[in-house]
Amino acid sequence: MPGAVVHSGAVLGKDVVVGSGAVVGPSVSVGQSTRIWYNVVLSNCSVGEFCTIHNGACIGQDGFGFFVGEDGQVKKKPQMLHAKIRNHVEIGANTCIDRGSWRDTLIGDETKIDNLVQIAHNVVIGKCCMICGQVGIAGSATLGDYVTLGGRVAIRDHVSIASKVRLAANSSVTKDIQKPGDYGGFPAVPINEWRRQTANLRIFTKKDGDRR
Repeated sequence: MPGAVVHSGAVLGKDVVVGSGAVVGPSVSVGQSTRIWYNVVLSNCSVGEFCTIHNGACIGQDGFGFFVGEDGQVKKKPQMLHAKIRNHVEIGANTCIDRGSWRDTLIGDETKIDNLVQIAHNVVIGKCCMICGQVGIAGSATLGDYVTLGGRVAIRDHVSIASKVRLAANSSVTKDIQKPGDYGGFPAVPINEWRRQTANLRIFTKKDGDRR
């Protein structure tokens, strides 16, 4: 479309659509029949076939990696690898997927990602996952297949989540989840345990209020 910028080093497959204002940089490949909508920015990434990337999404930029050196200055860790998006993936508006530093960031086949999601460097997400809006996944986390994350779920760095786990909205994962099932809360626990905690807290709060 008019106003799109495609770098000479990029490789686009058959029937790819690139919307106005989008930028497809060097070291990018896009598979056939993928739709890249308005103001998307792609760099240092590969996108599979039959994907849809909605307005304003950014894929393949540097991750947030810094450390304090011996001289007390904040220094940047090298972010030299790629982001890999498999086939039939849908990525919502203004979502950001960072490229890897020690392994490629990977989004598996058929995974669907909502608007305003942050996926940090080195994250690996399996196939057929569903990730709702405002989720944040910190660096080097690993998600299995068929994982569902409700809105505003937070996942800390370097944790692993087994396949077929579902997390309730606003949950926070602070350690590995090794068994399939439903989880919720902060920190995330099996859903029935979370419901009991919530009910007990409500009862305790009511009793405390009555005493006052």
